[in-house]
Amino acid sequence: MIAIIDYSAGNLHSVKNALDYCQTPCVISKDKDEIMAADRVILPGVGAFGDAMASLKKEGLVNTIGDFIETGKPFLGICLGLQLLFESSEESPGVAGLGLLQGKVLRLPDCGLKIPHIGWNDLTLHKTNGIFGGINNNPYMYFVHSYYLHAEDFSIVSATAHYGTEIHAAVAKDNLFATQFHPEKSGDIGLQILKNFTIL
Repeated sequence: MIAIIDYSAGNLHSVKNALDYCQTPCVISKDKDEIMAADRVILPGVGAFGDAMASLKKEGLVNTIGDFIETGKPFLGICLGLQLLFESSEESPGVAGLGLLQGKVLRLPDCGLKIPHIGWNDLTLHKTNGIFGGINNNPYMYFVHSYYLHAEDFSIVSATAHYGTEIHAAVAKDNLFATQFHPEKSGDIGLQILKNFTIL
């Protein structure tokens, strides 16, 4: 069973619909016991960094996320769910993130490209295992974001993309995985990424 964390600020139903399509049992939940009992957890996210952290705190989910990751069971952050795993974001100065990984979340540079970055972009894969198992290099994924990750330790970066700058588009560390792009909106390859997550 996969628990999709409900903190009133995520792309919950599109993620659930994708998992349903993959015939993977899942539940949308904000209940700590239900989340901790799950085999895997997904932290989705759409919206502002500060608002999302406020919602996680209000629902009492900050410690639950850390506790779940400490179990060693697979955890996946999607889009804003990736950014929240880090320490802070230029989107919400003074707001602390979950701090489970180290790196900077920065605003995309103003270099003539439209912001937010919305649409398909190709990835350079730096790891071909984990959620990217069996996927050929340069797959096209669907992005919607104005801020991007620059991880402190490049060894955790499993994929990069370019949009005015190098974007650390996916990370992997032990049982913790996260993507800036939306696998649930990225066609067959995105579904394969989700399927890979379900068998880790």
